[in-house]
Amino acid sequence: MRKSLTSGSDIAPIQLEEINFAFCAMAIFAQNVQEMTYEEAAKMVKDVTDLAQKCVASKADPECLKPLTAIFLDEICHEQGLPEKYGLAACCAKADPERNECFLSHKNSTPGFISPFKRPDPEEACKQYQENRVAILGLYIYELARRHPFLYSPTILSNAGHYEEMMKGCCKADNKTACFNEKASSVIKSVKESSLVEEQTCEILKKFGERVLKALKLVQVSQKFPKIDFVTATKLATDIAHMHTECCHSDMMDCIHERVELSNYVCSHKDTISTKLSDCCEKSEVERTECITELENDDKPADLSPTVREFIEDKDVCEHFAKEQDAFLAKFVYEYSRRHPEFSHLMLLRVGKGYEGLLRNCCKESNPPECYGKGEEILKKQIQEDQELMKTNCDVYKAQGEYHFQNMYLLHFTKKLAEVGTKCCHLSEDKIFPCAETNVDLILGKICRRHYASSINPNVCKCCSDSYALRRPCITALGIDEKYVPIPLTPDLFTFHEDLCATEEAGLQKKKQDFYITILLIKYKPTITDEQLKTIITSFLGMREKCCKAENSEACFGEEVINLTLETICTMRG
Repeated sequence: MRKSLTSGSDIAPIQLEEINFAFCAMAIFAQNVQEMTYEEAAKMVKDVTDLAQKCVASKADPECLKPLTAIFLDEICHEQGLPEKYGLAACCAKADPERNECFLSHKNSTPGFISPFKRPDPEEACKQYQENRVAILGLYIYELARRHPFLYSPTILSNAGHYEEMMKGCCKADNKTACFNEKASSVIKSVKESSLVEEQTCEILKKFGERVLKALKLVQVSQKFPKIDFVTATKLATDIAHMHTECCHSDMMDCIHERVELSNYVCSHKDTISTKLSDCCEKSEVERTECITELENDDKPADLSPTVREFIEDKDVCEHFAKEQDAFLAKFVYEYSRRHPEFSHLMLLRVGKGYEGLLRNCCKESNPPECYGKGEEILKKQIQEDQELMKTNCDVYKAQGEYHFQNMYLLHFTKKLAEVGTKCCHLSEDKIFPCAETNVDLILGKICRRHYASSINPNVCKCCSDSYALRRPCITALGIDEKYVPIPLTPDLFTFHEDLCATEEAGLQKKKQDFYITILLIKYKPTITDEQLKTIITSFLGMREKCCKAENSEACFGEEVINLTLETICTMRG
């Protein structure tokens, strides 16, 4: 149900505290009209805050009964000249929900659409913070929200809290500049990570539907809280999925309300959900959800059986499946997930999908129990293959180091996937798999979102669209795109200057990888062999050595790049 400014709720907007309400309003306006000035946004924030105060005093006012999203969009659309100035007049001419969808379609998360944030002088920033804390935090929220138009409002408020902690600490430091340089990176990193996760969640909802998102959340809840009972686990999964539906449709006040309600529910039932919730539940409403999300998985109950054999041994499995359908599958996913914190959530979704397929096939057979009794063997094989793939990759990373591991993945995807090894391969064995596949999934999600916008390969398109659970294995198994026509290899693809001679080892490795990318990722030769690549890199290093000894290195590089191009062509024609 959409909330209004007079909704009968324990967390009516104005009770979020007037300042937090204003901060949330600032985020909503900045996300919907990214190019407007801070002053324009601040005026509208004041307008809706005044309205909220009025509605607390006079609940019968018709303006107060509108859905919150409508109130914010009305404010934008009724602001004189603003819709025309920022190309939103056509959206304002529509009625909801089409108007909201139109505003959503105008959001632009492309890096560079809004110019990079310029860090203020540390001394000046600290002076402004001390003089007017609310104004400086409001400005930060404005700048953050307009650059991340899909970031959830609770996440923006939470990150503003991290920003304030940085301000408090660094403004007391002897060397403010060094302090800000050190701490700003972690504040920015948390925004980027949250943005990627939330954008991915919204894409899952949009592409695969609420059923898949609920299944994903059931897996995550069951892994994090293995002591939780099935009814509570499904309630939380359903409520979390619904919260994301609100957040993904930019119903940001509803988003923050549902998030607070969820954390309140979890904390009021903490004794039956998890032993690790106490510290999180003592935090403020803004901080609490982030704390719960980042909690380590709770310990499994001591009396939890190691297997769930009833799902493959009970003779009445098909009867239960026919009668309960999704509820029966959910019970299987819940029971399996709470027993396996060492598996990734995608692996557990694949297990659930595999079990559903097994039952749909076996329950048609003359002897269903005999058929689905073989499910354990099939499942073990699937899990073993995935674990061996992860172990192989981490073994390469540990044995050969980050640089050679990156080179291996440059042959397949991009440097981003290689970063997963850096992040996950040093973890304990029970954490490697969930860490690695979760991070790979985020990167593949980003690749798929770009592919939806501009599809160039039908095989990738199929992997991205068919099944969320099977997306990673599908993309991993992709071969060469046989229909791809390579671009001509010419000297102007390679540009080398005398600065290559001054490059230290790390920089030289980067130059070599750039060279790989030109040959491989631009896909002049998608089928290049390791031996051919080794020959070409040897020629590249030979050219560098020759020209760095020459009197005029710049002229030498200009001449030798032609020879390098010819050698490369000959080698690859091999």
